[in-house]
Amino acid sequence: MKVAVFYYSQSGQALSVAQSICTSFVDYGHQVIYKQICPLEGFPYPWNKNDFFDTFPETRLGIPPFGNKPMEFSDIEDAELVIIAGQSWFLSPSIPLQSFFLDGRVRSYLHNRDVIFVNACRNMWLMTARQIKSYTREIGARLVGHIVFQDNHKNLISALTIVRWLMFNEKGSNFLLPEAGVSKKDIDSARSFGNVISDAYANNTVDNLQEELLKKGAITYKPSVLFLEKAGHRMFGLWARFIRKKGGFRDKRRLTRVNLFFYYLLFVLFIVSPFGQLFFFITYPIQKVGYHKHVDCNLK
Repeated sequence: MKVAVFYYSQSGQALSVAQSICTSFVDYGHQVIYKQICPLEGFPYPWNKNDFFDTFPETRLGIPPFGNKPMEFSDIEDAELVIIAGQSWFLSPSIPLQSFFLDGRVRSYLHNRDVIFVNACRNMWLMTARQIKSYTREIGARLVGHIVFQDNHKNLISALTIVRWLMFNEKGSNFLLPEAGVSKKDIDSARSFGNVISDAYANNTVDNLQEELLKKGAITYKPSVLFLEKAGHRMFGLWARFIRKKGGFRDKRRLTRVNLFFYYLLFVLFIVSPFGQLFFFITYPIQKVGYHKHVDCNLK
């Protein structure tokens, strides 16, 4: 089997996850071809605050300000499986991922192909998953698997470590904070998902692939965090439209509103969200967690 892996990764985390999954493919004798997603205009890494938060409105509203560099598909035309690895920005697919799914040549390539989406994120992946489902339906691709790799520390701790990593390129642990991002243990164990995927294709059971991936722990479901994500996504939409009224991407006229959003986010994250999680736990019996987990983790 030939597997095409498209990835966008600034820090290298999403690529490491994809490579770990594909380790078992090589053991099975499959051919793996990697294709890097490269934006026409690069994003800085590490980020500075203004550049990072200026990407927010376009990310949330699904209107990438520019596309990606053209890709070569001739060597993967006969691929039986496509893996797309990336990340979430502001509770949505990152801009390079959105540009990827909106590219005409990419859409033609993905039509009628099996796709697995791999998200290496902090801990809020649900709205990204919904957008990826929407993209694949529009394109006519078959989304056969969804795997989430996330930071398993507490919500506020992971928020602090991700800021330290993205803004200052400090990933390692110190006397106050643990290591940022997906743990090495989780990345190394990702090859088990590759085994599940290979077995599904060997046994012609791809229709049940997501169910088998979930049994292996493809998604760690954190209902209180996703409760916050759903509420945050709605508010993010209001903020994104509010900022865009002052101009498009990199328009200095909107910088004041971008900064207001930054302080709003700090307030919500460190003051409001703990009470939001408390409210969730108090109302847990009426939250229908089992139903939402089934819907959120599956592909329909």
